[in-house]
Amino acid sequence: MSCINSSFTAIIPSSSVPSSTPRRSRCSFSSKSSSTILCSLGGTVAEPMAKAATEPLLLNAVRGIDVDRPPVWLMRQAGRYMKSYQIICEKYPSFRERSENVDLVVEISLQPWNVFKPDGVILFSDILTPLSGMNIPFDIVKGKGPIIFDPVRTAAQVEEVREFVPEESVPYVGEALTILRKEVDNKAAVLGFVGAPFTLASYVVEGGSSKHFSKIKRLAFSDSKVLHSLLQKFTTSMARYIQYQADNGAQAVQIFDSWATELSPVDFEEFSLPYLKQIVDTVKKTHPELPIILYASGSGGLLERLALTGVDVVSLDWTVDMADGRRRLGPDIAVQGNVDPGVLFGSKDFITDRINDTVRKAGRGKHILNLGHGIVVGTPEENVAHFFEVAKGIRY
Repeated sequence: MSCINSSFTAIIPSSSVPSSTPRRSRCSFSSKSSSTILCSLGGTVAEPMAKAATEPLLLNAVRGIDVDRPPVWLMRQAGRYMKSYQIICEKYPSFRERSENVDLVVEISLQPWNVFKPDGVILFSDILTPLSGMNIPFDIVKGKGPIIFDPVRTAAQVEEVREFVPEESVPYVGEALTILRKEVDNKAAVLGFVGAPFTLASYVVEGGSSKHFSKIKRLAFSDSKVLHSLLQKFTTSMARYIQYQADNGAQAVQIFDSWATELSPVDFEEFSLPYLKQIVDTVKKTHPELPIILYASGSGGLLERLALTGVDVVSLDWTVDMADGRRRLGPDIAVQGNVDPGVLFGSKDFITDRINDTVRKAGRGKHILNLGHGIVVGTPEENVAHFFEVAKGIRY
């Protein structure tokens, strides 16, 4: 793919674009804030299916339906960088109160929608929200993060962990998703999310966040049977949680395996991959059309293994070149990402260039434009607005 701009010329290898049916294509990138970029695409790309106008853009893109531009949303788009969210925090200082009250969840989830109109509106919640319903008391403390009051490290403690019944434990999640679907009215996709088994187990075994993950690795390498029992409970529970979210309005669900990349590839294949695959297989039996996105920070060494889970979308972090990620994952899987969140601290021209670079490398279709991680606290809100303006002005 060769792309020509008035200020620069970039050559992107055609192998960065998924290939199946040979097809010549031309695309132009434009926005109110940037000059037009003309792209001529060589090689082959997947032939897009006909448009489905009644579905949100994000769903069409994931399914390989022809779209005019990549859909865009940002991880942590509802959060502390927004003044409106800071005001809510002053009134409701407890994160759990904010994330477990239907009215607050809906209000916070809709804050970025009301301002930026992203193509995905993600539920305001936390991956640890199910823990209380699994008999694992916890809290999220400002300045400290998650705290597990009684870390789970023995077979007897695992036995006390209950499988999650979302209808009973988190009815506010279902209510919030139902309201969000009505509020967004199919103008964007409503997204749910869950934590992956290994990541949840990491928090629960470590007792909170960790730098070295020594406690869960000690358990994994000295008493793996106990860890596997815990992972299975989380697997069954998270599959059920995804189904519950889908039944109540989520149109796609993202799995966060934030700590899986602390594992070596061989250990990922034992302690994460089979459980992720089991979740996907279980959900697809009841919700075959539900797009499932998988995100693991720092996953460059595991990309091919992430695709083996059977998810519809692999979300890349910014340490992976988008063209390389496309080539390694192949044409059948969609990609999400992967602009460095730090770019949002740059100038508007710099942000524009990085957006266009990412979209060019991703190629046409099966791409959700996003960051490679969540928005960083302190990010200028006007720069987030610029990101969305540029992204929504792009045309293939």
